[in-house]
Amino acid sequence: MYFGYKMRDSMPGKSFFFAEKRRPVEEIMDLIKNRYVDDVELDKLADTAIQAMLSKLDPHSVFIPAEELQMVNEDLAGKFFGIGIEFNIFNDTLNVINVLKDGPGFKAGLVTGDKFIKIDDSLVAGNKTDADAYRKKLRGERGTKVTITYLRNAATKQAVITRDAIPLVSVDASYMMTKEIGYIRLNKFSSVTYREFMEALEPLKKAGLQKLILDLRGNGGGILDQAVEIADEFLDGDKLITYTEGKHVDKKEYRCRRNGQFETGKLVVLADEGSASASEILIGALQDWDRATIVGRRSFGKGLVQEQFDLSDKSALRLTIARYYTPIGRSIQRPYTNGERAYYDEVSNRYHDPETTYADSVKNNSGKAYKTKGGKTVYAKGGIAPDYFIAMDTSGFSKNSAAIYNKSTISSFAYNFYLQNQALIKTFKSPADFIKGFSLSDENWKQFTDAAAKDSINISIVSAKEKSSLSNQIRSSIARQIWRNEGYFEVINTTDEGIKKALEIIETNK
Repeated sequence: MYFGYKMRDSMPGKSFFFAEKRRPVEEIMDLIKNRYVDDVELDKLADTAIQAMLSKLDPHSVFIPAEELQMVNEDLAGKFFGIGIEFNIFNDTLNVINVLKDGPGFKAGLVTGDKFIKIDDSLVAGNKTDADAYRKKLRGERGTKVTITYLRNAATKQAVITRDAIPLVSVDASYMMTKEIGYIRLNKFSSVTYREFMEALEPLKKAGLQKLILDLRGNGGGILDQAVEIADEFLDGDKLITYTEGKHVDKKEYRCRRNGQFETGKLVVLADEGSASASEILIGALQDWDRATIVGRRSFGKGLVQEQFDLSDKSALRLTIARYYTPIGRSIQRPYTNGERAYYDEVSNRYHDPETTYADSVKNNSGKAYKTKGGKTVYAKGGIAPDYFIAMDTSGFSKNSAAIYNKSTISSFAYNFYLQNQALIKTFKSPADFIKGFSLSDENWKQFTDAAAKDSINISIVSAKEKSSLSNQIRSSIARQIWRNEGYFEVINTTDEGIKKALEIIETNK
């Protein structure tokens, strides 16, 4: 949830970091190094000191150790270097659940269902190592090789795979919901998000797009410029999209610069408590100009701008340098004076009070009131309130359901169903075909309850509502096995209350 980069060669000089007079922190580190009774890992101690110092600023100014920086940057770069597979850990075994078409793993012959035994010389089968450790072993520099020993149909095979660029896509799904209504879901704002968005928008327009649902739920943000570019596709003229200001940063305005590709079509944006930062910039601009109807729940409430400074030891500092404001001058940043823990707890606590279930309990109707271009009243604190509130339905979510999600029971079942029912799977040519032609049979449900029982979860007796919810999650997860995220969202959206409301608004001209 940050904006922009600042490489070391463009940073201020040494005088920016060092003063001639030694600080107490430097003296203390020297004393610990030279006089402390035991050996101390000074680097770790210094990292802890830096984190403690930053915690006194704001929740979004953070220090990123060198060993974490590459993975952190990859997400916003929109790519990493690896072999191009998706995997899950079932029964302490790395199972390939998807292979990127034309990726390195695909070219080496890997297929869904392969079970890894070794990565190079490291045994992975039956090893309780977590997924992140496997991920690190599979990733590496472009052009380097990794040897995979795997099991397929009881036969042991081996492949030497050359790592290459693997895209981290921002567009989870894009498809036509009706002859006129399209849907696009964005999961982040990386350096390639705008390009991906335009590549998704073009075929929808060719298919007859007149109205659009843009899904930003759970989108934690990313790079400011990418949100601005997308906003420019929806807003006309030279409209202000956002502006930033800080003590050491001059005010900077971001305005529309060109004719957009969707300036007049009806637009609904889905948002929730996971929509943050760059997402809120886009949502705020569209709401202030009355360009879109916002549906869902109150957004996260992050109105701070970070800049990344790369440090000499290959670590980095992500420092808050400015605040951003919506076109009519709103800062939607939540208070953080009670500390980082309380700041993040405020979001999770929304699930434990009426905020998520009753519209009149939304807590951002405070602070200064503003008027949008069309005269609608909006507020400046605590995130962005939707125009139409969608309650979180918790009635079909029991403790047993929670355990199912925690233990990945659904994804494991969907994976095995996919492998064991290839003849059936091949009869479906698209997610639309799957939606029309596949439902869980009584036998399928019994198979699932048996799988849950093996995970020590009893769902033999559940309410009709809970069974319906779980069944659709299973169907969606099977669709993901076939068509990845595109399939998952096309299926899960058929029962999504936010989607239903968005369609109602678009179709009835509310």
